[in-house]
Amino acid sequence: MIPTAAALADLAARFRHFAAVECTQDPLYVALCLAVADSPEMLALLAEAPKTQAHPNLLLAALHERVLAGVAHPLASYYPSVGGQRMPDAELPAVLLDFARRERVSLVAHLRTRSTQTNEIGRCAVLWPALQHIAASTGKPELALFDFGSSAGLNLGVDDYRYRYLRAKGCFEAGALAAAQRPLIECQWLGSAPPLSVGDWRLVERIGADPAAIDVQDAHARRWLAACLWPHDRERAARLQQALALAQQRPRRVLQADDCLDALEDWLHELPSGLQPIVFNSWVLHYLDPSALAQMRQRLAALMQQGDLVWLSAEAPQLRPAGLELPDLAEGATASTLWTLQWAESGALQQRALAWSHPHGRWLQWLA
Repeated sequence: MIPTAAALADLAARFRHFAAVECTQDPLYVALCLAVADSPEMLALLAEAPKTQAHPNLLLAALHERVLAGVAHPLASYYPSVGGQRMPDAELPAVLLDFARRERVSLVAHLRTRSTQTNEIGRCAVLWPALQHIAASTGKPELALFDFGSSAGLNLGVDDYRYRYLRAKGCFEAGALAAAQRPLIECQWLGSAPPLSVGDWRLVERIGADPAAIDVQDAHARRWLAACLWPHDRERAARLQQALALAQQRPRRVLQADDCLDALEDWLHELPSGLQPIVFNSWVLHYLDPSALAQMRQRLAALMQQGDLVWLSAEAPQLRPAGLELPDLAEGATASTLWTLQWAESGALQQRALAWSHPHGRWLQWLA
């Protein structure tokens, strides 16, 4: 289907917004977004994606994947992820268009079938204290974690990583013991909350589910995860490769599930008694259309009221539970990811704001 002029104008506005707001720290992506916004042919490429996935970062990831695959083309010289050092210049739009024409078949295949899956383990710097808080609050130190929209399931390895929390005066560390090939995740701890103790809790059961699950043993799937990272951020890229290597050694169970809630219900029925079940999602809800989101909330509410399930959600603040007031932000922080808890007491749903954080876990402000 050929997109209408109105549809192209809408897509162009999305790319200009992405350049102005979402990727300002990456000069290549700013330049690429502006070039795409000015090219009806490039915009028409994104129109190949399903409506729920038609976001600028999906096209950017598809382009990046082709570069990481080793396609010989001048566009690669702009990408630091493959050693490119050329800065965006006046020739970039034409180079981009030529690349897209040559790789159109592969790009369209990605846009029609892939989704943006960063599987950012930096969020585990917030997930770690969140799990500790849940164990302390429920009095159940043995936890069972279900990662809703888990991609490759790398966040299921939250207890495989080492964390360094930086404060105005000194720092403190938590997580697995430091090791040469173990990811070390640094996170700025904002506010005056005291450091958390290690605590006596452990993950006994863990599983992920995703409509487009990533197999960590599949080299092409691993490359897609790398493509979803921005090419200038070599620190995140190195951390991803460490996490993937760990996951290959210690595979986590990740289900390919068209309906992740069905998979959750089945898993809950199979859990041994005495464990504290937790369903966790991070930057997943904004991909759901309004009816699917409403249905998810309704089904999870029923599951929480039927048992002791706790819902831990890390999403944009506008997707917080209805009726939950926005908590204050620490000075200098920018509203980004709000971590919330929902559970049931005596059949009545309860909710709490747990933390603010950077979307990739670079900082957190503990609220609980």
